[in-house]
Amino acid sequence: MGTREDLLAGAKKCLAERGLARTTVRDIVAASGTNLAAINYHFGTRDQLLNQAMLESTGESVTRVLESLPDDADLDTGERLTTFWRKLLESFGTDRAVWSANVESMAQALHSPELRTEIGAAQVRARAGLSEALGDNDPRIGVIVQTLIGGLLAQALIDPDNTPTADDLTAGIQALAALSDPAS
Repeated sequence: MGTREDLLAGAKKCLAERGLARTTVRDIVAASGTNLAAINYHFGTRDQLLNQAMLESTGESVTRVLESLPDDADLDTGERLTTFWRKLLESFGTDRAVWSANVESMAQALHSPELRTEIGAAQVRARAGLSEALGDNDPRIGVIVQTLIGGLLAQALIDPDNTPTADDLTAGIQALAALSDPAS
């Protein structure tokens, strides 16, 4: 790996161990084996490095969830969706620091047009990936699932004992769809 990649790897490690707000440049330098000047050279600022690391870490977590879904054509849509929710909820627990950093970065995006743009672009990619993985490339599926993920993440981080289960989420979506279906 090069210095840039070492910095990203070190920043990801720090995010996982300390979270976004508690990670210092000294932490990143120690974890990456690089130097302070390298952060400025490759990323401009600590925040830009951590934002990039957070976006990549979150993307990697979601990719792991999507790749862990069964590729079974016999699995109906409800079962596939329930499996997705289950794997995502597990990820909220196993990758808690990364997901916490994700929420922290959203608050910071309110004050950073650059970060807002980066997160917005990541959300567009996430909707497309979710549409492909869960909805036969129907963009409406990606929109609703990605929107629900944000609320689910907040609940899982704040009150994990009362977070809806995967079965609850799928059943709720199905009930909502039935309400809007005039044929029902």
